Amino acid sequence: MLTLTRHGPLPLYHQLKTVILREIEAGRWQPDAQLPTEDELARTFRVSKITVRQALRDLSTAGYIRREQGRGTFVERRRLQQGPRELTSFTSEMRGHGLVPASKVLEQETVPAAPEVAAALAIEPGTSVFRLRRLRLANRQPMGIQTAFLPSHLVPGLADTTFGDASLYDVLQNRYGLQPASARETYCVRLMRREEAELLRVPVRSPAMTAERITLLSDGQPFEFVQSVMRGDRYKIVVDLTRHPSR
Repeated sequence: MLTLTRHGPLPLYHQLKTVILREIEAGRWQPDAQLPTEDELARTFRVSKITVRQALRDLSTAGYIRREQGRGTFVERRRLQQGPRELTSFTSEMRGHGLVPASKVLEQETVPAAPEVAAALAIEPGTSVFRLRRLRLANRQPMGIQTAFLPSHLVPGLADTTFGDASLYDVLQNRYGLQPASARETYCVRLMRREEAELLRVPVRSPAMTAERITLLSDGQPFEFVQSVMRGDRYKIVVDLTRHPSR
């Protein structure tokens, strides 16, 4: 492990933060692994506990570690990148990250469309829609809760389908010939509600990333409305920006 420079231009806490981060990125400490205690880090690097706490606080704020009261400090799991990307299913997306996807069905039924759902799907309020609410998992870890709404007349009999590890998009394409062509997603951030936190195994009022997606067919007809609540500690949004030359 690297040592700190006592008479360099960088503060000791910044050097310590950099050393710990390099060890994490090099795989010395794997996700969920417990870091040495503040006392152990202070002895190892011959710095004060104040220096150690500031380094750990910065790493926690940046999302690289998490500090659990009464338990210690742990390496945070890497966050999955969200942003402009190919329109795909959760199943395909998780496999693309090298993770094993799975789902647990929470609700599966035909219901009247609420005004918000009807507006998103361009149908009349009260129109029959199929609702599928699932807990989404990756490598057996809960990632988020997704609720999909589809007009019943487009997917007759879908309510009788068994949705475990099946991809909804695969079923829609293979059985009904419905191929998503485009979609628009809106992201917001809020705190977890109690039921959501319990399902996702995080503390109540933990940060959550929420999203609403309206998916369109090639003719521009909306056929799916999805509301998602994802763990804020497992996702991040990255957007590439380009500056156009002045004309």
